[in-house]
Amino acid sequence: MLDIQFIRDFPDRVRAAIKNKGGDDHSMVEEILGLDLKRRKSLTDLQDLRTRANEAARSIGELVSDGDRVAAREAMKISGELKGDIKRLDEVAKVTQSRLDELMYEVPNVPHESVPVGRSESENEIVLEAGDLPVFDFDPLPHWDLIERHGLVDFERGSKVTGAGFPFYMGQGARLQRALINFFLDRAVSDGGYTEMEPPLVVNADSAVGTGQLPDKEDMMYESERDGLYLIPTAEVPATNFYRNEILSDSDLPRKICTYTPCFRREAGSYGKDVRGLNRLHQFDKVELIQFVRPAASYDALEEMRSHVERLLIDLELPYRRVLMCTGDMGFTQAKKYDLDVWSAGQERWLEVSSISNFEAFQARRMMIRYRPSDGSRPALLHTVNGSGLALPRTVAALLENNQQADGSIVIPEILRPYTGFDKIG
Repeated sequence: MLDIQFIRDFPDRVRAAIKNKGGDDHSMVEEILGLDLKRRKSLTDLQDLRTRANEAARSIGELVSDGDRVAAREAMKISGELKGDIKRLDEVAKVTQSRLDELMYEVPNVPHESVPVGRSESENEIVLEAGDLPVFDFDPLPHWDLIERHGLVDFERGSKVTGAGFPFYMGQGARLQRALINFFLDRAVSDGGYTEMEPPLVVNADSAVGTGQLPDKEDMMYESERDGLYLIPTAEVPATNFYRNEILSDSDLPRKICTYTPCFRREAGSYGKDVRGLNRLHQFDKVELIQFVRPAASYDALEEMRSHVERLLIDLELPYRRVLMCTGDMGFTQAKKYDLDVWSAGQERWLEVSSISNFEAFQARRMMIRYRPSDGSRPALLHTVNGSGLALPRTVAALLENNQQADGSIVIPEILRPYTGFDKIG
């Protein structure tokens, strides 16, 4: 959520952010400013009415003591009218504040100046391509064929037990999943300085509002209406809310958290070849990286996190590219976002395996996560940065496809072998 003072001071920047992020409500800023003005006037008028009502109440007692009953009755009449005016104006102020709050949650974050302006993924900026694309002397298979050949994942029984997009991982497929999770967590702790966390897998509505899943992404989440809880679409939601309504010490920053969780996404409207196999699931595993940092350090933290995740891809010997997302493809809450894509040899296309984002104070303002500066000044909002380090399904897809051999076996990258306990599949 943006600061109302920022909207007052820079309305044109906010209008541009709404437009560049794909919004079409050009009157939103005008309505917000109008409501803000009305709200502030209502509060001023209320203060004035309450002062007059207090004065009228005091005068009634004085007039009664002086025996002036006529004047006392008139003062009581005025006091009653003032109380009625206060009640009506207070209701107006509440309705105004409610509508203002509703609109403030609908205003997207303002993109950083380095973010390219664009409407769709075609206008994203390819910043870097790294690693050599694999070359085969045979026709490489897509991962779903490799999975079937080696019995790594059972999609059919997953569909029977739950539904499409909820697979069973079997044998070496399950061990590969576990190996990657442990590898990613160990690297985050040992190399990145992150503290490992195991969070809840369900959250309440306040938590979903805090990180921006509500009211923007209701259709993404599975909801238990009876309990008012949501299955997490990403560990970002519970882990970032860990410090909601708290004030951290300046000496505690940066605070770095890593966590592994299953993630649950409805993915409403997804269809076609892009969802085949592991490409898009309703339940999938992901290691998440989160940092709480001083505002002046958040863009350095973004680049540090990006570099850490890229190192994982390099060590897994996966060709990848770094994509700077344009305004229209970066999401509602982000100020700047990178995607990291890996090459999928069997599908001959790039697959996104990580998004790394700086939210600046957008999430922290919703959650009221602040820090106390060391100079003794008032508590200030900190910045939040997070990223996937990494999401497993497409990482596994790329590992299987890129490392397949002519005899159908699949070689495990050397750095992962201590975790898997085997050096090849098949």
